[in-house]
Amino acid sequence: MRGGGMGNMQNMMKQMQKMQKQMQEAQEELAEKQFEGTAGGGMVKVSISGQKQVTDVVIKEEVVDPDDIDMLQDLVLAAVNDALKKVDDETNQTMGQFTKGMNLPF
Repeated sequence: MRGGGMGNMQNMMKQMQKMQKQMQEAQEELAEKQFEGTAGGGMVKVSISGQKQVTDVVIKEEVVDPDDIDMLQDLVLAAVNDALKKVDDETNQTMGQFTKGMNLPF
């Protein structure tokens, strides 16, 4: 009977190693993705990597008003926050598949 218990433990360890490898691969794929946030109907676009690094900012000329810098700053903030939310949403969706039913902090 004891041998059967060890076999189950080894099988469980193999499953955990497989899941760990899959999690690592999923994290690497997320890190390579680009996410785009927009504001002002696309007047400001921000690209962010899966590692939450801003990689590009595009501001359409017509939204640049030297007399209203506050609006431009608000649009940039909104676009960055939109992109960050997309990164977080996809990360939670992708990585959540590994923690279903495990009650682990993520």
